[in-house]
Amino acid sequence: MKDLDDLPGLMAELGARARRAATELGFAPPEQKAQALLAAADAVAERQGEILGANTKDLDYGADKGLSDAMMDRLRLDASRIEGIVAGLRAIAAQEDPVGATIADWDMPSGLNIRRVRTPLGVIGVIYESRPNVTADAGALCLKSGNAVILRGGSESFHSATALHDCLVAGLRTAGLPAEAIQLVPTRSRDAVSELLRMTEFVDVIVPRGGKGLVGLVQREARVPVFAHLEGICHIYVDADADPDKARRVILNAKTRRTGICGAAECLLVDRAFYEKHGAPFIRDLLDAGVEVRAAGELLATEGTVPASEEDFGREFLDSIIAARTVEGVDEAIAHIRTYGSDHTDCILTENDATAERFFTRLDSAILMRNASTQFADGGEFGMGAEIGIATGKLHARGPVGAEQLTSFKYLVTGDGTVRN
Repeated sequence: MKDLDDLPGLMAELGARARRAATELGFAPPEQKAQALLAAADAVAERQGEILGANTKDLDYGADKGLSDAMMDRLRLDASRIEGIVAGLRAIAAQEDPVGATIADWDMPSGLNIRRVRTPLGVIGVIYESRPNVTADAGALCLKSGNAVILRGGSESFHSATALHDCLVAGLRTAGLPAEAIQLVPTRSRDAVSELLRMTEFVDVIVPRGGKGLVGLVQREARVPVFAHLEGICHIYVDADADPDKARRVILNAKTRRTGICGAAECLLVDRAFYEKHGAPFIRDLLDAGVEVRAAGELLATEGTVPASEEDFGREFLDSIIAARTVEGVDEAIAHIRTYGSDHTDCILTENDATAERFFTRLDSAILMRNASTQFADGGEFGMGAEIGIATGKLHARGPVGAEQLTSFKYLVTGDGTVRN
């Protein structure tokens, strides 16, 4: 490995190694990849103490940097979260392998048989911030889909990511796959990100997973194609025909289960007809749970709320803060979300099928929900085992990006001495 002081040389070496590994992974048997993932899961379970020790160093680093409570929660690992990482690795191992799967198959009058089958993308660069579990999720999903990956974690999670990466490499070696299939950039230097974004010779796609600053940097500087993962400015609209009890359960969970994840609700829209009939008991629920409610209009009548500014709408707080206002019906809610949303996840609470269908049809967020917490915006909850991120763009992958979304396709054409007239 090149010296850390020679960052361009270091990154080029990582890229070259990833490209060589990707060639071998592209035709690795499904059983071999599954074996690597299961061995990695065993390693994580066996090295729990080591991983938690590394995480303690990261938490100390984060505290020294003055990270918010929500960001510290994103960074923190404990026995339960380690169990979740192990379960995620095993779930991905158990999934059907997407590589080589037939998407479509048809015969032509010319006598040709044409199949469209899934094929790996090649080398993926994943740039992420504080959540250490992304190391395991991204590495596992890339391996499952036959891709080599270069991981560049956040400076806050450096020690945790390194410990988890060691477990992934142990799994690769157990299965006889190249250790270079999953590589971690071994430096906190931000210049490594800029290098990775320009590595068109080696990297086929970049997946950024983080806040607005990170994603903005990637989109400005990348010379490699990007799966956009923008802010999670998630809205909940309480329709006139919402069930008040359901609304209280869903809203409280959507905001407070984990405030620092991209699926946390950031804006609450309440139909004025609902408010006039039922009030807004969920506002009191949020306040009692310690959430700062920045309200506009009638919702300010609830004691304990504070006035919202225009900047509070269209903002990803990633904290115990939510913006709230009333709207005149579903069309005004849709217009608000189109103006202030990020095409990530938006939810309607209603018992009216026609209104729900209007909301689903006229909005084009990557994920639209009805009567369910936005905290379900997660690849694991979608049955993907894990996710590499929530893509908010419209090209190739959209919504939770699992193993299947990390493949492209190719055409296999078979004839029998067939010639074209």
